[in-house]
Amino acid sequence: MLWLLTSVTVSAHEVTPTIADLTVEDGTARLDLRLNIEAFLAGIDLDEVEDTDDTEGSDTYDAFRAMDATALEKALAPLLERWADALKLTADGAAVPLSLESTTIPEIGNVELPRASQLVLTGDVPDGSASLSLDWPDGDGDLVLRQQGVEEPYTGYIDGGASSGPIALKGGGAQSWWGALVSYIPVGFDHILPKGLDHILFVLGLFFLSTQLRPLIWQVSAFTLAHTVTLALGALGVVTVSGAIVEPLIAASIVYVAVENIFSKGLSPWRPVVIFAFGLLHGLGFASVLGEFGLPEGQFIPALIGFNVGVEFGQLTVILLAYLAVGLWFRRETWYRNRIAIPASILIALVGAYWFVERVFF
Repeated sequence: MLWLLTSVTVSAHEVTPTIADLTVEDGTARLDLRLNIEAFLAGIDLDEVEDTDDTEGSDTYDAFRAMDATALEKALAPLLERWADALKLTADGAAVPLSLESTTIPEIGNVELPRASQLVLTGDVPDGSASLSLDWPDGDGDLVLRQQGVEEPYTGYIDGGASSGPIALKGGGAQSWWGALVSYIPVGFDHILPKGLDHILFVLGLFFLSTQLRPLIWQVSAFTLAHTVTLALGALGVVTVSGAIVEPLIAASIVYVAVENIFSKGLSPWRPVVIFAFGLLHGLGFASVLGEFGLPEGQFIPALIGFNVGVEFGQLTVILLAYLAVGLWFRRETWYRNRIAIPASILIALVGAYWFVERVFF
């Protein structure tokens, strides 16, 4: 467990999925991609990493992030050449060659944050075609593919190297209620394990308060109830708070629970209330993730439930792993608090404090 804490990277270069909107109009297929171009150009295997700092290409990636929009657009040729063979759109099995129609790259902002650029690829669809299928290249990470302009549109979460399967041009490929729920469970789980390092540390902070089960149940229950509320409100657009505010406060919540672990030997009367308040913040963080993916129209509720279930599975898995690593073996030892819980809480507090400073000032 201490190995886990000391190996946590303190840089916020999380890999995000590519979002693609597919539209067919007047015989032309349009694939509108919103992506982190720099990660693709750096040659990073986005199927294997969760953070760009964990790769040999991190320096190259950072160099691309420092380029202005004009220079980065000129560097696109290798990516487009690779996609000419690997990114395949077919209509009833016949290839639909794609070409670049337009590029939109924002100017350099905060280089610590991914820059969301837009590429629009178009191709001619043969007359009489009934369906399209998209093969997403191996190594290009996750793709959220959304069909536009039809009733009951297809929405899919596609892994690198996988295919969408046939997508009916006239629509009707929308997921069922159950299918939408099930497909968003891994999205929520993935946001905790392995991508949600801040949420992992918060849950570990809850775990290290006490060796007793009751305090953990109280804390997790308060946290779950709170983040469920703001996850729903945030995803619906009822409550919107800038990530520049939410992310530093999430880091501060990590520091709080860790520091209280050091000075408190049990569950204080106010801790569940404080945890509830922090859960509201974490729910807004989860909602921003759903905002990036986009929820399928007509299946908002099951997709939201599925995402939340995945988050809960992820949190419970963190607690289970912590229990199997240290709790099962050492929680009844007299030295457990001094030698494990307090040192682990100090490490958690230090990482949370670093994140807070990084997110506020850099």
